[in-house]
Amino acid sequence: MAHDGAKGRTMSAAELFDGLGIEYEQAFVRLPEQAAAVEWLVARLGEGARVLDVGSGTGRPVAELLVRAGCRVTGIDVSGEMVALAGAQVPGARFEQCDVRAFEAPEGSFDAVCAFFPLMMMSRAEAAATLKRMAGWLAPGGFLVTATVPADVEDVEIVWMDRTVKVSSFSVDEYVRLQREDCGLDVLHHAVSVFAPDDDRAAPEEHLFTYARRPALADDTAPAA
Repeated sequence: MAHDGAKGRTMSAAELFDGLGIEYEQAFVRLPEQAAAVEWLVARLGEGARVLDVGSGTGRPVAELLVRAGCRVTGIDVSGEMVALAGAQVPGARFEQCDVRAFEAPEGSFDAVCAFFPLMMMSRAEAAATLKRMAGWLAPGGFLVTATVPADVEDVEIVWMDRTVKVSSFSVDEYVRLQREDCGLDVLHHAVSVFAPDDDRAAPEEHLFTYARRPALADDTAPAA
């Protein structure tokens, strides 16, 4: 793969997505497993449910679908360009430029948290800690719906969408174990699929989607935020 115009300089997540902007939506908006995950989630949420969309991107399709279902949506993204696009495209949600590692919310603030691919440009220790914090933001009985690219790697340099980035991830078993054992969640579903983005600069990739639930109060063991 060829390096981009930055001559191989590794980009931060903010730089990457500021540069991609609407191109990211165009490449990934038709991701059937993501749409299915949101559909599964909204079927279990009541009107006015509080949902946090971590790595909200352009707001489409996730925040848009959640708003359409009557949820009160807060989206956070490290990219100012993405936040601006999302605010324009999904005015029914509230978007904030923020790194999830710096985001603060009281324990139990949300009925659901969506986290589709926001952990891959941090270390594995940071990603594991972020999963634990997101679990703590869930109200008892709340849902964490996530996606990642499963791989047993840390700080591996790749070229993606013509940009050079460093990525880390977990194997399928380890990612599920983190949610069950470290986060105290019930993992209700996990599955690996292959997706080919609508952009020649991004090769087909494996995706791991997980649906998890924080136990209700009677047996609540999820950690505090």
